[in-house]
This record gives sequence, C-alpha cells and structure tokens, in this order.
Amino acid sequence: MFIETETTPNPATLKFMPGEVVMTTGTREFTSAEEAVASPLAEALFSLGDVTGVLFGREFVSVTIASGSAWSDTKPQVLAVMLDHFVTQTPLFAAGVADFAVPADDAGDLGDDPADADIIDQIKDLIETRVRPAVANDGGDITYHGFRDGVVYLRMQGACAGCPSSTATLKQGIESLLKHYVPEVNEVRAA
Repeated sequence: MFIETETTPNPATLKFMPGEVVMTTGTREFTSAEEAVASPLAEALFSLGDVTGVLFGREFVSVTIASGSAWSDTKPQVLAVMLDHFVTQTPLFAAGVADFAVPADDAGDLGDDPADADIIDQIKDLIETRVRPAVANDGGDITYHGFRDGVVYLRMQGACAGCPSSTATLKQGIESLLKHYVPEVNEVRAA
C-alpha cells in the first residue's frame, strides 16, 4: 500500500491520502486525545505526542502537529500508524461509535431565525457545492454555524483551522462568493 502526502496552506498540517475511502459521508475532526478515543486511528495518531489535530475526509486524513514540531521527524511515524491501520483494515471508529460524522450543516449554533430559512438554504447550498470541495482539496473542511443580522458564522476544520491564510479565505474567498449570490449576506465570520 502507498499513502500519498500533500502539503497544505497550513505548514503545521499535512494531508495523507491512502488511495481508498476514509469516510463515506461527512467529515470528523478530533482536536484532543480525549476526543480521539472514538477512533483507533485518531487515538494512535495522538499517541505519537506531537499530533494536535486529525480530520477524516472522504479520501484523506489531515494531521496537524504542534508548533515547534518538525514534519521531518513526525511524518514517518504518522505514515507507519496509517499504513498499519489501513493494511490491517481496522475499523475507523471504536465499537458503539459507528459511522458518526459531523453533518455538513452542523446544526446552527445561533438558533437560526425561521424567517431566514430560504436565505440559509441558499448559503448552505453554496457552502456544500462550492466551498467545501475547495477546502477539502487543501485538507480541511468548513461547517455552517449560523446566520444572524447579515452575518454568516462558519467553522474552519483540519488544515484550514489555524492556517495563516484562513482569514483571507473567509474574507476574500467565501465572503465574496456568498455576498455575490446571496445579497442578504453582509459579512462572514469564524465561529
């Protein structure tokens, strides 16, 4: 088995592609060793010590390491863990967790106003069809968290979380796109 790796715009994150489907639907992010117990693969990656984040996507796993850590030291260990996982065909999630994935429209944290339902549907559709595929190419994901008073709240995950260019992505990229297609959008903010 060969696992391809790609750099991402976030120097702390690498994208690993095992050449097979990792998650059939959605994504799942782990930002701590405590959360990672839900997945044998995530747990093994966090046990390496330098890993601070893991994101499972459709055909990739993004791994983020701590500031001050070097990929030259950590990458061989990450590859060994992933090779072992995929060659042995270990389940991605622990028993009882099953295929739990965070839905793309990760229930709005703001308690969206039902009067904005049509606007919110347009926003979610654009995020799903235009934005998520683009950020997945960079080893990340983005989830909708609400719309209030013309402001869309989004959460960046994986390589996109903490990326030096994430603010530019939100403001120049996503905000411009949403404002163009949905005139009611005035601003995009990180949730």
